[in-house]
Amino acid sequence: MKNTQYWLVKSEPFKYSWEKFNEDGRTFWDGVRNYQARNNLRDMKEGDLVLFYHSNEGKNVVGVAKVVKESYQDPTTEDTNWVVVDLSPVHSLKNPVSLEQIKAEETLKDISLVRQGRLSVMPLKAEEFDKILEMGS
Repeated sequence: MKNTQYWLVKSEPFKYSWEKFNEDGRTFWDGVRNYQARNNLRDMKEGDLVLFYHSNEGKNVVGVAKVVKESYQDPTTEDTNWVVVDLSPVHSLKNPVSLEQIKAEETLKDISLVRQGRLSVMPLKAEEFDKILEMGS
């Protein structure tokens, strides 16, 4: 049995919001044009859990999604360097968790969201994922 991995993806709400994601029920995560983020997409496995973060406006973790299809060629480009994964929403956080709250939490000081603010797809340790969920409940 595989171990679940944990991730965080960022989206600007005006481009693709948590609300729109819930309406759609499933989406492919496209538009990633950073090699480190792309490699993270390639590492995602079906069943992995993903925190959905609104970047720029809001700056909050707003929900939990699940990987429902592993990486494949990004259909929005001919360039075979780029991949997508399919995600489905699982549930909204009762209380969105702000970037300020995350930065103020000592146990989260090393996560990529704090250390590499521009990275759009990042891994999380199980305890970091759980801590953010706890903060949002």
